[in-house]
Amino acid sequence: MSEGAQTRGRRGHGHSHGWLMGLLGLAAGLGFLIYAPSLKVVSGSLFLFAGFHIVGAIVLLASAYSLGLRKLLKRVSARRPGGARPFDFGWGPEWMNGLAILALAFAWAAIALLLAAPAWWPLALVLLLLGASAFAGNLIMRSFRSADHVVLPMVDLVRGDDDLILDAGCGAGRTIIALRRGLRNGRVVAVDRFDADYIDGGGRALITRNLTAAGLAERVTVETADLTSLPFKDATFDGAVSTNVFDHLGADKTLALREAFRVLKPGGRFLMAVWVPGWPAFAVGNILSFFITSRAEWRRMAAEAGFAVVDEGVFNYDWFALLQKPAA
Repeated sequence: MSEGAQTRGRRGHGHSHGWLMGLLGLAAGLGFLIYAPSLKVVSGSLFLFAGFHIVGAIVLLASAYSLGLRKLLKRVSARRPGGARPFDFGWGPEWMNGLAILALAFAWAAIALLLAAPAWWPLALVLLLLGASAFAGNLIMRSFRSADHVVLPMVDLVRGDDDLILDAGCGAGRTIIALRRGLRNGRVVAVDRFDADYIDGGGRALITRNLTAAGLAERVTVETADLTSLPFKDATFDGAVSTNVFDHLGADKTLALREAFRVLKPGGRFLMAVWVPGWPAFAVGNILSFFITSRAEWRRMAAEAGFAVVDEGVFNYDWFALLQKPAA
């Protein structure tokens, strides 16, 4: 999901609901292992009896992994040599496969409901549809591991050969690697709080590794900073870019937009990509997608910060807006 909110505002801790999902997963896994096999129709079928046990074990292990087992396995695997991908953006299996496991759980929950209470078939159908949606969301998440998705929209962001660009919420460096295709001789200042709770080390070590692999280490300065209080003088940057970060800033979205406006030179442009309500967001976030900021609200906040929207569209399932600070 692009950078996935590597930098957040003063309030909240991004994706802190993971522990709740883990606990719900433990409950669901125990239900598949204990309750479902106790049903007479399940106990009389080898396929159903084994199926519920297998699914229950998968859900339990996945939940335990998300609740802390991952950290233990990471420490063990870190000691083992092995081939690594050219870039590593720190997204663990819970992000690449979690929705597929959720889809599996929904499907078998629907089967259990039909077996236990056939009259509740409409609810079972809803569970199956939610499972299909989660499976589609998993395909979306896995697509971000492909190099084909390490891109930015073709917009007029880099105006000169030696532009200084701000990457607001750089995370593990995915956006900078995408930006290099149009960077020319320019430089990038990448900022982040590096405290994301779902990415290895918040991304601080990963960005150094990725920039070296991309041949960009000499052209990028990495700093720890908060987007709501950037440590730069007014009119420092020729342009700015941020992907999947501003949509995780909560009540500080407008404040961060004003900071981006402040540090841009007159006429400078800011390319912002965020998740907005729509079917991709629903497939990944389910009901949480109903609470994310709409395009109209983003346009309003951008205007309130002083920006003009000069271009917009969709890429990598995101809505992007190219914002410009007035030239005078």
